[in-house]
Amino acid sequence: MGTAKPIPEGMSGFIPHLTVKGCARAIDFYKKAFGAVERSRHAMPDGSIMHASIKIGENSLFLNDEYKDMGTLSPESLGGSSVYIMLYVTDVDATVKRAVEAGAQVKMGVDDMFWGDRYGLLVDPYGHYWEIATHKEDLSDEEMQRRGREAMSQMGQK
Repeated sequence: MGTAKPIPEGMSGFIPHLTVKGCARAIDFYKKAFGAVERSRHAMPDGSIMHASIKIGENSLFLNDEYKDMGTLSPESLGGSSVYIMLYVTDVDATVKRAVEAGAQVKMGVDDMFWGDRYGLLVDPYGHYWEIATHKEDLSDEEMQRRGREAMSQMGQK
């Protein structure tokens, strides 16, 4: 047995951990929608998944089935989610199209945004929100603030 690294390979930074109803189906969805690669899956005797690890791009994502008796609830049981997962991709339009074909719903269609990204917002079939973007422009803070004020004024905001 070797010396374990304090941070396992490929596990640096934040790792979202999603609870879903139907974890096995969710893993299949993430594979189709975002090109996820499954790293591991650990099932309970009843077949439910107590822990799974996938990789999307360079990012890790953990998942598990809902276990109500343990207080582990999905957005579906909670009536929604307050968490948004941001995913930068090389082609936001193609990624959103693929995700919708796999079962995601569009909450905000893909468009060029004042902060320099081409961006869209999806909700996956399990109630998790995904912000998908391709970065198009590097902007100074001043330029982003100017564009933001202009965009908000067009929406009737101050």
